[in-house]
Amino acid sequence: MNLRDLKYIIAVAETHHFGKAAARCFVSQPTLSGQVKKLEDELGVAIFERSNRSVAITPIGAELLDRARQILEQADAMVQLAQAYQDPLAGKLRVGAIPTLSPYLAPLILRPLQRLYPQMRLVWSEETTDRLTERLHNHEIDAALLATTVDPQEFEVIELFDEPFWIAHPSNHPFYLKDKISRADLERTELLLLSEGHCLAQQVMDLCHLGQREQQGEHADLQAASLETLLQLVGAGFGSTLVPALAMRGSWTTGSGVVARQLDFRDAYRRVSLVFRKSFPRKSALSAFAGVVLQNLPNTVFALKNGKRVKVKSQ
Repeated sequence: MNLRDLKYIIAVAETHHFGKAAARCFVSQPTLSGQVKKLEDELGVAIFERSNRSVAITPIGAELLDRARQILEQADAMVQLAQAYQDPLAGKLRVGAIPTLSPYLAPLILRPLQRLYPQMRLVWSEETTDRLTERLHNHEIDAALLATTVDPQEFEVIELFDEPFWIAHPSNHPFYLKDKISRADLERTELLLLSEGHCLAQQVMDLCHLGQREQQGEHADLQAASLETLLQLVGAGFGSTLVPALAMRGSWTTGSGVVARQLDFRDAYRRVSLVFRKSFPRKSALSAFAGVVLQNLPNTVFALKNGKRVKVKSQ
């Protein structure tokens, strides 16, 4: 058994195809298949259940793959530890972010991170909460920027900031004439939501008590896969929606026909945190990354220090 064989079985597990796994590992399919079979013979169990059309993971295979990912992470940690002897913040850092945060936060932090830590190589990805959590568990990324709670037995959390919600509505909406929008106003109005899989959709439903009543109105079935599309629908007069504060820096705020106002509710916000495995060895790199985020936030959000809000200087 060697690290190369562990990489082979993980590639097969992720692609569910021996040919695609071989291409990913830059070896021939017979070579990869032979090494996987050799490993299974050595362990005395079948990791994969093969057929002419598919490759499935056996129950014991799933457990072995989980161990394989941990072993490879620890092997990588040895390399990083050696690098850290010269520079503790050098090397690759794989960070994922949810789609309703990534396009608005990334432009704020990428250049400052590069300037402060030139030896750190940030690998940035954008996926839904469920997928990021799965990738964290599978050791495919090192940390994730999430706006939901996670399993405290598996993950650690650095709380970064509270992001208020704003109401975005067309310029000809009845809200335009109201001095203050109440929770009752929100509960009565027709709100556009992101499609399933986005945590923002559930947060809006919870805040506006949409889970307690059926979605109604002529646009009840209109859902978008991205926040930008949702705002385009609002600008076209198809309804209103709730927008996280960082999205207020998007290009849609100019000449889009959308009016945005901050909600004056104590619970009208989401908490954004940096989530990582408890076993992850380079916590100093994560602390440095979190520091860059906190130093470059706009004053539309509330930075967190020891769980308490602190004032953000205007950016």
